[in-house]
Amino acid sequence: MEGTSSTSIADSYPTVVVAKQHNAILIHSLDEAAVRAGVSIGLPLANARAICPELTVFDADEVADRKMLEDIADWCDRFTPLVALDPPHGLYLDITGCAHLFGGERALLQIVSGALSRRGFAVSAAIASTAICARTVTRHASGKIVADGEEAEAVAPLPVSALGAEDAITAGLRRAGLKTIGDVALRAPHEITARFGASFTALLQQALGQGDGPISPRKPLPDYIVEKRFPDPVATDTVIAMNLSALATMLVTAMDKQGKGARKLEASFFRTDGAVRTIPVETGRPVTKPEVIDRLFRERLEALNDPLDPGFGFDLIRLSASRTEIVVQQQRDLDANVHDSDELSALIDRIAARIGGKRVVVHLPEDTHIPESAVRAVSAQHHLAAATQAAWPERIAGEPPLRPLRLFEKPEPIKVPFATVPDGPPHQFTWRRVTHAVVRVEGPERIAMEWWKQNGDGPTRDYFRIEDEAGQRFWIFRDGLYESELADEEGEPTPPRWFVHGLFA
Repeated sequence: MEGTSSTSIADSYPTVVVAKQHNAILIHSLDEAAVRAGVSIGLPLANARAICPELTVFDADEVADRKMLEDIADWCDRFTPLVALDPPHGLYLDITGCAHLFGGERALLQIVSGALSRRGFAVSAAIASTAICARTVTRHASGKIVADGEEAEAVAPLPVSALGAEDAITAGLRRAGLKTIGDVALRAPHEITARFGASFTALLQQALGQGDGPISPRKPLPDYIVEKRFPDPVATDTVIAMNLSALATMLVTAMDKQGKGARKLEASFFRTDGAVRTIPVETGRPVTKPEVIDRLFRERLEALNDPLDPGFGFDLIRLSASRTEIVVQQQRDLDANVHDSDELSALIDRIAARIGGKRVVVHLPEDTHIPESAVRAVSAQHHLAAATQAAWPERIAGEPPLRPLRLFEKPEPIKVPFATVPDGPPHQFTWRRVTHAVVRVEGPERIAMEWWKQNGDGPTRDYFRIEDEAGQRFWIFRDGLYESELADEEGEPTPPRWFVHGLFA
C-alpha cells in the first residue's frame, strides 16, 4: 500500500508554495484552484503571477514537511509495523497479513484515506503487490486496488512521468515517442537498459509486477508485539496502567513459549488526534515476569519530564519487545550469589528507568598506563557481570596509594613560580586562587604518552605526590621535559606548564 499526502489550504484564491532552486524562485506545490488558473509545478513565480495576479504564495518549509510526514508515519504504525518513507510526500505500508484485521484491503484503504482526509490532507492511495506499482498508480488513480497479475494492465495507460524517474529520463522517453508506460513496456528490456540504464529498467519491471524491491521500514520489526484497541478512548491513569499491566502478562506468555526474555521494551500510546508517544525501557537481564515489566514502566512514566498527555484519550496501546534473549536457567534456590546479582540487576533497572540508563554506570579497567584512560565508565545495565569480575590492581600493603582517590576528568592548570630543574617539584603553587606551600614531596613518576596510537605524541609527564602545610595531598604533574620537550623551534627553553590531576584522601 502506498499513499501520498500534502496539506490542503482552503482559500478562495489560488494558492502555491514556492522554493528557491538554482537562484530562481519556482512553484514547489499548488492547489487545484492554481491548476485551473494555468499555474504548474516548476514554473517561475514571476511567470505564475503574470498568469494569475491574485495568487497566494507561501514559502516551502522542507524541515516541517519532513516532520509532518514522519508524524503521519508514526500514526500509520497502528495498521502495520512495516512503514517506510517515500520522500518527499509518500509512505509505503506493507500490509501483508494485516488487512483482514481491518475488514479487508478495501476497508483498510478507506480507513487510512478517510482519516487523513478528515485531518485536512489531500490523499491519494492505492494497493498493489509491489511498492513501485502502488506508487505509480497513486499518481493518477487514487483508491484503486490492483490484483495480482494485473499490474501491467493497470499502469499501461499511465504517462511515463508516473514512474517517478529522473526528469532527463522522462524527457528522453517522450522525445523517443514513448508517452505511456505501456509504450515503454513494448520495447525489449535490453533496448531500454542500453538507452536509460539498468536502474530505470528495474523500476519499470517493478511497476509492471515483474519484479519487486524491498522497502526499508523506519523501525526494525520487534520480536514480539501485543496491543489493545479501545472502542471508546481511555484517558485515566488507572485504566492506562491496568491495560499496560495486562499487556505485560500477554507479552510474557508469548515469550515464555519460546523460552525468551525481554531486554528492550517499548510502550506506544496512540491518541485519537493522531499523536503517538513511545516510551522505551531497557533491562540488564532478560525479563520473564510481568510484574517486573509493570514496575519498570510505572517508574518510567512517573519520572517523565514531559508527562504522558492522553488528550482526548488513547484508542490503542501497544507493548513490544524489540530485543529479546534466550533465558538461561540457573540454580537459584541454593546459590545466594545468584539472588544477590538478581536483586542488584533489578535495582539498576529501576533506577535506569527513572533517571536514564546512561546515568547508571560501572567502571571497568583499561589496559593503559595513561591515568585518565585507565578507567572506562560503561552502562551498568549492559556490563554488570563484567564489572563484578573485573581485576583491579591491588594496593601494596603498608604503602601509600599510587593514584588519588579523586581523579579529575580534565587536569586543571596551576601556577608554579619556580621549581627545581630539571626534574624537581615546585616549592609552592596556586590552584583556584589559593596558594599552597609544599612541605612533603614524593616523585617524580614519569609517564610517557602512547606514541603508537593516533594523537599519542603528547609531551612526557612527571607526576609528584604533594602535601601542603595544611595536610592536603595533591597529585600534580609537569607537562614536558626540560631537556628536549620544553623548547621552541630555535631550541630556546620555554616555561613549563603544571597541572593538578587529582586529590588524595
